[in-house]
Amino acid sequence: MTWTAVTQHRAKLGEGPFWDAPTQALYWVDIAGRQALRLIGNNVQIWQMPEHVSAFIPCASGDALVTLSSGVYRLDLDSPGLEPRLKLFCIADPQPGNRPNEARCDVQGRLWLGTMQNNIGDNGEDLPIVRRSGGLFRVDPDQRVTPLLRGLGIPNTLLWSDDGTTVLFGDSLDDTLYRYFIHADGNLDVGSPWYGPDQNGGPDGSAMDAEGYVWNARWDGSCLLRLTPDGKVERKIDLPVSRPTSCVFGGDDLKTLYITSAQSPHHHPLDGAVLSMRVDVPGKLCTRFAG
Repeated sequence: MTWTAVTQHRAKLGEGPFWDAPTQALYWVDIAGRQALRLIGNNVQIWQMPEHVSAFIPCASGDALVTLSSGVYRLDLDSPGLEPRLKLFCIADPQPGNRPNEARCDVQGRLWLGTMQNNIGDNGEDLPIVRRSGGLFRVDPDQRVTPLLRGLGIPNTLLWSDDGTTVLFGDSLDDTLYRYFIHADGNLDVGSPWYGPDQNGGPDGSAMDAEGYVWNARWDGSCLLRLTPDGKVERKIDLPVSRPTSCVFGGDDLKTLYITSAQSPHHHPLDGAVLSMRVDVPGKLCTRFAG
């Protein structure tokens, strides 16, 4: 497979790619750089956030959600990049010292948000993780917040089965992706290990293709793993970045895979870039927030 850097922009900690099919736009964030970014055609728009931002998801109402350290906010997409107009939507995790990390919407358009102990300093430097204070929360369009899991380390990957009965959710502190059964009332059963640990770096964000295979970015592994629906490695895709962080399917046929990445001590020229590559199997659509 051949890859391309889609822009000249290099993030400190690129994450959370989202493909909006109706507008053919790619959304992503630089968590440490406090930026929300959108690519339409060759045009990159950047909104500078006042805090660390882990996800940037368009809404059915025409604005977007951004998950910031102090809460989930609505962003006016017509506001200028250096003076973004933000309105607090909800505080999903009130735990002091936590920040958001993984966040995606299920097929019903509800936001699932994983949080963790903040590990990023004021200048973007790494801070040690000393407690499992994170959680997983579901945010409904009516602003209702439902806690689902507690005691998480580094939440990564959120993917749902087609029938909505299970969710794949990872904890990078455990080097493991777990499968959870979703009860009829929306609560989660005890998770069972689905994949990991693995020698190819640690599990970060993932995307699912139309065949139900999971494409998992491997932090410090310089690769993606394509995993079968029952959690076996089908192939390994080497990448020219040290720390791929997540991926999403996009393009008009959903056969372009976009991969976010982070800076690393290895200082590879493409670290922090968003890469794209053509694949032979289309992916699944991203869902906007329903509010």
